[in-house]
Amino acid sequence: MLYGIDIGGTKIELAVFDEQLNKLSAERVPTPKTSYEDWLSAIAQLVKNADETYQCKGKVGIGVPGFINQQTGIAYITNIPAASGQRILADLSERLGRPVRGENDANCFALSEAMAEDNRQYHSVLGLILGTGFGGGLILNGNVYAGRNGMAGELGHIQLNFHALKLLGWNNAPIYDCDCGNKACLDTYLSGRGFEFLYRDLCGESLSAPVIIERFYAGDEEVVAFVEMFVKVCATAIANISTMLDPDLIVLGGGLSNFEYLYQALPKALPQYLMKNAPVPVIKKAQFGDAGGTRGAAALWLIK
Repeated sequence: MLYGIDIGGTKIELAVFDEQLNKLSAERVPTPKTSYEDWLSAIAQLVKNADETYQCKGKVGIGVPGFINQQTGIAYITNIPAASGQRILADLSERLGRPVRGENDANCFALSEAMAEDNRQYHSVLGLILGTGFGGGLILNGNVYAGRNGMAGELGHIQLNFHALKLLGWNNAPIYDCDCGNKACLDTYLSGRGFEFLYRDLCGESLSAPVIIERFYAGDEEVVAFVEMFVKVCATAIANISTMLDPDLIVLGGGLSNFEYLYQALPKALPQYLMKNAPVPVIKKAQFGDAGGTRGAAALWLIK
């Protein structure tokens, strides 16, 4: 059995998969914030429960909202301070009595999508998460590309470019502080919360993303103009990322990826910001929804 563990700031979920990545069951618990020991114990208990249910010692893969330096095994997780700076793979391996593999949660998401039957034809798959934050993961020839220090794919911490600032208005462009310590990171613009921040600061009204989208489909002229601008801001960033990585396929995940209009609008907006004659990559909606994180973490045992 393969155990995929998706570790978030509020919950930890363990899902059990067979070797074909069919999901068999899942269990989740709140993420302990009190101490590192409590955090390790919560994961160990989930694994113990799965072992007892399936009468086996499953292979464990974890996805974290940060990055794991594969050379040192040290994790850097901003929203789980108790586990950040710890050698989580070594400590979990010792606690569980088996090897543990781990990756950034966006890398796990991208791996899950790359291993979908109809996506295996693509040599390079870029997963972009437009959720609470904005992040990415890159799969090359079926394997995660995490970089030397595990930071590859931290696309949310690229800053806004010239074209985006021009679209937002030079004199009134909102400049947001990012949790990483920098300003104007994509994480605070292309995420669901960024969508809401921008609408609030450019249109003067605080609305949730679902309400903004509802008004867009209702034909509200101000909202339609805002969404068209937001699509172009997204396109400036995705075009830069595409120019650098040249992916065969881009898969969108996270709450904002459910905004179906993006799949019509982005392919039309991208050419303006790509190199001349550069093809627009295939853009798809994620297939596995909330299960992508655990599925991708389990799939870490199916790659090199």
